[in-house]
Amino acid sequence: MPNGRRPSGPSATILHADLDAFYASVEQLLDPSLAGLPIAVGGGVVLAASYEAKAYGVRAGMAGWRARQLCPDLRTTGGHFREYQRLGDEVMKVLDDFTPLVERISIDEAFLDVTGSVHLFGPPAAMATEIRHRVRTEVGLPISVGVATTKHLAKVASQVAKPDGLVVVPTGTEQDFLDPLPVGLLWGVGPVTRTQLASRGIETIGALAAASPSMLRHLLGRANGAKLGALALNADPRRIETTRRARSMGAQSALGRRRVDDEVLRVELGFLADRVATRLRAKERAGRTVTVRVRFVGMRSVTRSVTLPAAISATRSLAEIGVTLAQQALADHPDEREITLLAVSVGNLVPDVPLQLELPLDLGDALPRPGTEAGAARWALDRAMDRVRDRFGRDAVGHAALMLREGGVPDEFRELAEADRDDR
Repeated sequence: MPNGRRPSGPSATILHADLDAFYASVEQLLDPSLAGLPIAVGGGVVLAASYEAKAYGVRAGMAGWRARQLCPDLRTTGGHFREYQRLGDEVMKVLDDFTPLVERISIDEAFLDVTGSVHLFGPPAAMATEIRHRVRTEVGLPISVGVATTKHLAKVASQVAKPDGLVVVPTGTEQDFLDPLPVGLLWGVGPVTRTQLASRGIETIGALAAASPSMLRHLLGRANGAKLGALALNADPRRIETTRRARSMGAQSALGRRRVDDEVLRVELGFLADRVATRLRAKERAGRTVTVRVRFVGMRSVTRSVTLPAAISATRSLAEIGVTLAQQALADHPDEREITLLAVSVGNLVPDVPLQLELPLDLGDALPRPGTEAGAARWALDRAMDRVRDRFGRDAVGHAALMLREGGVPDEFRELAEADRDDR
């Protein structure tokens, strides 16, 4: 535990529990002969890697051929998706035994508020130790836990604890703990932001905490600069939310290294739009803001977005908007002809109201509104496909170009990994 200032303020009763290299650890659990070996889930694209493989530089999203170059002894497995879900649920049941205040944020991680459980199970550190013991003995998987006063700090602590460890940040020592850590451990700092900060000599959380707010706003934008500056000072007022309504829904596809043209955009963004729109309709939601992210070689990304006059949940409409936005992004970067990732998300979510037919007035809309004749046809087609898929499975029916799409990440893995994104 870090030592430092005298305890003051709220108690460290927020836990972040995060299973270690979850998908790869499940494969090693199911096949003990893989224990201790460098393994990757997936073939053409690495979906997940064990710590033994990560030591060679193998990472999720990497092309399979590149992973084998880095680690010639790499073992690959296709993935056991039902087991991932089952074991992830079993871990959550263990967490539920300690407190009703559990916020599951993905298949393999969750926050807990154990303030009301101290009189039953002892101090938060003791609960964290017992959680790790039970998950290891009852489920068979390693899990790291961070304990702190805020969600943000608990998550940072769990990352420091990896693999298979426990880190407690006592009240009053938060800044002593954070200051020397690399800025990349902060929630929301990716490769691009890390490079931007490094250009100003900011490589640690302490340096970020000491930076001028105006400089951060100028460098990172008003919202992101303010958010990261606050997190560097452990200013995080968020509470544990046991039920959440998604603010946006999205999906992404790692492409390896692909030369881009209109056909690639049409197929890949059509595939992503199908996934996102299906999830929107399943939750009876629609959205007005569509955002597309294009990542080039070298991890540099650009985004383009549009806010529509009416909310949509139609697959084809979302795909058409996505292609247009991606084409705009590429037109603004004519020297970039290879991409490594595409992503699409829908925000400004509202309830998806029942279809209401509209008079055939020419309102100048670029897309068919749901109540027009063309929009109604899309509405009916989507819901007919949804009913068939609900009964016979996702592969039973689909748009021809998407059904014939080759390669990529298995649908089962996407269904586990794609969570309704709450813009934290």
